[in-house]
Amino acid sequence: MAGRPGAPTGPGRPVPPAAGPFSAWHDVPRSQVRQFAALAMAEVPVLAEEILGKIRRDYPHLPVILDDSGEPKSLVGIRRAIEVFIQHLETAEGAPRVHPEVFQDFGRGEGLGGRSLDSLQAIYRLGVRLAWRRLTEIGQRVDIPPPAMYELADAGYEYLDGLVEASVRGYAEAAARQAGERLRLQRKLMELLLAERATHPTAGPEGAHGPYGPPEFAATLAERAARIGWPLPTHVAAGVLLRPAREAVAPAVGQGVLLDMEAERPRMVVPDPDAAGRPELLRRAMTGWSGAIGPPVPLVDAAKSLRWAEAAVRLMERGLLPAGDVLHCTEHTQALVLLQPEELIDDLARRALAPLADCGRTHGRRLAETLLAWLETRGGAPEVAVRLGVHPQTVRYRLRQIRELWGDAVDDPDRRFELELVLRAQRLRGDLGNAP
Repeated sequence: MAGRPGAPTGPGRPVPPAAGPFSAWHDVPRSQVRQFAALAMAEVPVLAEEILGKIRRDYPHLPVILDDSGEPKSLVGIRRAIEVFIQHLETAEGAPRVHPEVFQDFGRGEGLGGRSLDSLQAIYRLGVRLAWRRLTEIGQRVDIPPPAMYELADAGYEYLDGLVEASVRGYAEAAARQAGERLRLQRKLMELLLAERATHPTAGPEGAHGPYGPPEFAATLAERAARIGWPLPTHVAAGVLLRPAREAVAPAVGQGVLLDMEAERPRMVVPDPDAAGRPELLRRAMTGWSGAIGPPVPLVDAAKSLRWAEAAVRLMERGLLPAGDVLHCTEHTQALVLLQPEELIDDLARRALAPLADCGRTHGRRLAETLLAWLETRGGAPEVAVRLGVHPQTVRYRLRQIRELWGDAVDDPDRRFELELVLRAQRLRGDLGNAP
């Protein structure tokens, strides 16, 4: 069956471009075509009103947008689309084309209204059915042969495809604009949440100003969150990601997780990080990515969680924390606490371990490992020997040396704590092991 009527190939006779060797419309006398077109054109105003009325009854959610003259834009679009199609039947010059702006506006309106294109396409099909019913009646009145009318129906649906295509372009444009605007608003919200602020005086677990900070900050926070439909959680965790590749696609973290991919190191804010199913969802979404998620904190303290995540990433890059995955700071608290204030720990180590300065590198390391094992076990030589994998007599010898070097200081609780602290930090760095 032929497609839409096209350019004339004979003396004034319209022939569908895809008609091939035969076209029933080609055989319709020109006078009949003109009569058909004239009657159809006279019906356009009433037909357009009828189509719009039916659409409004079946789809009451559609907004009514008026043009500059106060006439519904949808009515103008329907009327113009039918007129162009009928005019083409008479002139048969090229394919019937209607200016796409109106139909792009229809698609754009569906996108901005948060609706799918399914309803819009259903509306178009409804309009074509009603128009075709009227054109069929006119065709019977002027004796257009049924095969020619079938070709006309095919042409109408091809014409509809063009209108749908224009609407899809408008819809895609609106969707892209909305997505871009949402990302912009989301970044503004994240900037507010992750900005360093002076600590507010607290009064109880939620602070003097409530769970979302002082009134002015809370109002701004609520306004920015509402603009993207983000329910304010009581607790969040902030994360820092390392891109697996320069053009890596953003991880599918879910609607509720705020993600800023514009930063050199993408950042995210996870609402209610301990909620049921959230950790598993993030684990699956982050496959192939590495980075760190900070500890859960009250919403107003999101910047604190971000600081720990950034510290963890720095340790990952130095090889002091496992890389290759997105780790949770709460699972590496000891390393973060002992390794993150590096200068302070180093200074404490120089003072606390000063007695080992003259023992030589290898022997000093063995004494340090023995001292740490003794501090951790709080046991005698046999227990320490098992931990180190050496003979108890070796441990007794080393413990006597430790006692000689530190004297009564190893019995002081504060000094013992300092020693264990710096020795654990050195072990985390790889400076100590359990070698004999």
